[in-house]
Amino acid sequence: MQSLEKLKPLALLWLRVVLGIIFFFYGHEKLFSATAASLKEFPRLGFPAYFVYLSGILELFGAMLLVLGLFTRVTALLLGIEMAIVLARVSIPRVGIYAVRAYELPLALCGASFALAAVGAGLFSLDAFTFERAGTPRRAKSRR
Repeated sequence: MQSLEKLKPLALLWLRVVLGIIFFFYGHEKLFSATAASLKEFPRLGFPAYFVYLSGILELFGAMLLVLGLFTRVTALLLGIEMAIVLARVSIPRVGIYAVRAYELPLALCGASFALAAVGAGLFSLDAFTFERAGTPRRAKSRR
């Protein structure tokens, strides 16, 4: 199992990149490709129309932050909360709890986002370069 532990930084990088690609696609779609359709769909689902822009911005820019590994925990937490809301307010009420095939993507995105929020970005990230040194958080120098 030690050999798998050595793969952890690479696995976290891969998780961030995959989530980033998916969220970027959907954020770009909401903001640029299918904005008119999204503006009609969101109120039908019980959300204000301006949520199209909020979720689009969160997904588009959150995806970029995930890929870079910058502010990963906060970004992943926000994306995970967004996907949990999608599951609770849209997907599961629409098809029922047992029709997992109908909501497997938001479920997987929710789980992966919360896992990334809990574990962090890993070694190959701007978070590690900026905020951590040798696996421990940097501490502010005390003035004495």
